[in-house]
Amino acid sequence: MNWPGERRHDSPRRVRRPGQRRGQRRARRAGPAPGLGGIGPVWGNPKVVGFAAPVELAPGAPDTSGAHIATSAVDAGGPEDVLVIAGGGRANVSCWGGLLSLGASLRGVRGVVADGACRDVGEARDAGFPVYARPTTPVTARGRSHQVSSGEPVRIGPATGARGDIVLADETGVAIVPRARAHEVLRAAHALARRERAIAEELRGGASLADAMRDTRLAGTEEQH
Repeated sequence: MNWPGERRHDSPRRVRRPGQRRGQRRARRAGPAPGLGGIGPVWGNPKVVGFAAPVELAPGAPDTSGAHIATSAVDAGGPEDVLVIAGGGRANVSCWGGLLSLGASLRGVRGVVADGACRDVGEARDAGFPVYARPTTPVTARGRSHQVSSGEPVRIGPATGARGDIVLADETGVAIVPRARAHEVLRAAHALARRERAIAEELRGGASLADAMRDTRLAGTEEQH
């Protein structure tokens, strides 16, 4: 997968206060979040990997005459993108629906990760479009939510997602890896996978779980003798 091109989002950019920017920089320097639970596939078990295209929402709809939430991000999306919707975890109103799924699938977008509820699950399934969300609800966002930014960094639980970060999602949960640390994280993931394969091999060979599966071994900090 190639790095995404420098596509521009036409939607308004949110002006962030200096304290917000400092908090985001501190969070990203501290390292990737360990992963996001509670966000899962709403149909099937489609795995999703791609580059983040973030959208931030907020409650209320001060202006209902403009474009619907996330439509500008969908229109700007492409075959390397995963839309990341920061909906504040709201469960009483949808932040993603069937027409968005259809539009995104026609653009070749790889999927959406929504920190909030979604609707029209059957339409997403019919379009073959992977949707990861919290609960489902029939309640539309019209008149209840509005978009405050597109293409700007967003917070989803403990994670920060910026344009071009790597998003991974499967039935276990979601991870967002800062693009600048992708190779570092990939090396660590490969090393952990090798350690887990070795443990599995020992278990199949008759070793006890307590002997084979030690926290220091899993962490890669155990001294070799």
